[in-house]
Amino acid sequence: MVATAHIPTVSCFLGPDIQGPRSKAGPKSPNTCHFAPHSVQWLAFRMGVRLMERLAIEPGGPVCGTVRPPGSKSLTNRALVCAALARGVSVLTGALDSEDTQVMVLALQRLGLAVAHDPKQAMIRVQGCEGRLGAAQAELDVANSGTTMRFLTAMVALGRGRFRIDGTPRMRQRPIEDLLSALRQLGVKAYSEPGTGCPPVVVEADGLRGGPAEIAGNVSSQFLSGVLMAAPYAARPVELTVTGPLVSQPYVRMTMAVMEAFGIRVENAGNRFSVPQGRYEARQYAVEPDASAASYFWAAAAITGGRVTVEGLTPSSLQGDVAFCELLARMGCQVEAGRDSLTVTGGLLRGIDAEMNAISDTVQTLSVVALFAQGPTTISGVAHIRHKETDRIGALAAELRKLGAAVEERADGLRIVPGPLRGAEVDTYDDHRMAMSLALAGLRVPGVVIRDPGCTAKTYPGFFSDLEKLRRTGRAP
Repeated sequence: MVATAHIPTVSCFLGPDIQGPRSKAGPKSPNTCHFAPHSVQWLAFRMGVRLMERLAIEPGGPVCGTVRPPGSKSLTNRALVCAALARGVSVLTGALDSEDTQVMVLALQRLGLAVAHDPKQAMIRVQGCEGRLGAAQAELDVANSGTTMRFLTAMVALGRGRFRIDGTPRMRQRPIEDLLSALRQLGVKAYSEPGTGCPPVVVEADGLRGGPAEIAGNVSSQFLSGVLMAAPYAARPVELTVTGPLVSQPYVRMTMAVMEAFGIRVENAGNRFSVPQGRYEARQYAVEPDASAASYFWAAAAITGGRVTVEGLTPSSLQGDVAFCELLARMGCQVEAGRDSLTVTGGLLRGIDAEMNAISDTVQTLSVVALFAQGPTTISGVAHIRHKETDRIGALAAELRKLGAAVEERADGLRIVPGPLRGAEVDTYDDHRMAMSLALAGLRVPGVVIRDPGCTAKTYPGFFSDLEKLRRTGRAP
């Protein structure tokens, strides 16, 4: 493997009250610092990345090397729920350390569970409660973690007492009524406190009655996943019927796989899911690297004509987002599957039509790749991503236009027509995936500046450090 020899400078633009290390060359403005990526100064400064207002990405040559992203957020939080409800002590290895997993750990601790997190070893130790929560009441703050909000709303229904779950202002805009409705059908008093169908939610719990229930699947598959994981501890077997289309189906299959790893097998036939009574058994559980995070590195190879190998992921991985590589292959890249890796080599890119309902967390990544393709790219089937950390369709349309593309915003996606590209300061909307994907444009386009790059702490605090290390040394982390 050959790493690029050119090491671009990363410029960090700070607010007037924030100081950062500056190079001998001096800053371009009183609020700008320049230093080589992965220098001691860079590493020290990255520790305060949430304070950084702007990050300039400077172009370089082809991105070539090998990377192993941190653990999957989706798998980590699912395994945490199953381990928390299990009998015995579970150990999660390769677990993600990020804002989303930290709020899950803290919430479980507030519910009376013994959870020990060792970020340096990427390990979490959980003493299960055997389905009996220790806390009779709790106020839980989940920030903007959708998985934590949805999974814990269902989980606390197993308890006895009053539980209130809240989050950021954006979380208070994200719908959850479909989950609350399903819980009410299962005998739980669960409601939106402001009556908007959005958080904060209140669950006045006295256990799950079980039996049949219907649940809508067109907004988020996490509603179904949350009920599935709590269901083994209901008073009788749970029979769930999904009404309407079910978005992001690979994530439901992931939930079922994690449940089975902890000892509970869900029977699924079409839109029906049958969950037997039972209990999870503690185990050691290895968390795969995050496939959504891997998409940025595969896309970096596609955009720059490089070659990037992601370790720990294969086409048979639990995470559906590995299918992102199939879209890159259709666009003109070469994809190679190893025994424990997936490699993408960039080629002459062409626009495609992509129905991305199943892998919607990679919509932003593909949209940025589309800027460098010949011909338009149309993305469809992802209306539900308007309810994510931001309205991702609207936000993408606005920011891609800043970079020079012609973008048609549609109800369930967007059409991107490449044009002469230009640098711009792009907004991230406190959405980690907006920041990581838009940064890729700066690998080839001068003048791309990411506003609020620290929002990547939600799922990948070390993203910019790993990206620069990959460019400099051919290996990350």
